[in-house]
Amino acid sequence: MITEIGIIAGDIWHYLDQHGDVTLSKLASGIDKNRENVLMSLGWLAREGHVVVQQTEGDYKINLRKDA
Repeated sequence: MITEIGIIAGDIWHYLDQHGDVTLSKLASGIDKNRENVLMSLGWLAREGHVVVQQTEGDYKINLRKDA
């Protein structure tokens, strides 16, 4: 499972690099992965300081950390 989380984290990184700020819903559908795996991978990226996650009304906004 840890390998899959790492692979999805890479997919998230590339998607955000190409698309900029996106909502969690758009990200999960954009990389075609289930929401639970996307959340685990986002947690990994957030813990390492690679992404910023901000709560918005009804969703979350995700973007790459600019100073990383």
